Amino acid sequence: MSNTQVFGGLERFRAPLRWLAAIGFLLAGAKHFYRAEFYRQIVPPMFPSPAALIAIRGVVEIIGGVGLLIPRLRRAAGWGLIALLIAVFPANIYMAISPRFAEQLHFQPWVLWLRLPMQVLFIWWIWFVALASSGRSNLN
Repeated sequence: MSNTQVFGGLERFRAPLRWLAAIGFLLAGAKHFYRAEFYRQIVPPMFPSPAALIAIRGVVEIIGGVGLLIPRLRRAAGWGLIALLIAVFPANIYMAISPRFAEQLHFQPWVLWLRLPMQVLFIWWIWFVALASSGRSNLN
């Protein structure tokens, strides 16, 4: 089965979705530095050194976002970002089970629960734009 059959009409959106993901990770990474205090709060208490973890996450998001745009680095960036999305899942769970975050963010609690399955969508998105073969050159 060809990728055209698997992805159907999505194939033409691969490059714009890659750019959107890259910009999103660049902005999110930067936000981990200028909103560091908020992000330190959402590190589950069982994890050590919240400040270091937040700084590392910010750096990885920025590097991953840039890497998505560089064909030779794209696959490595994709795997790194997928690993990051899996690694931060405990923080998403912690936010969902802690009502104070919904209040602090002015969200309904269900919004934080919705983020959990959305991680699968984000992982698929990175896989699609960085790792899935398009059947064309690696420059698309």
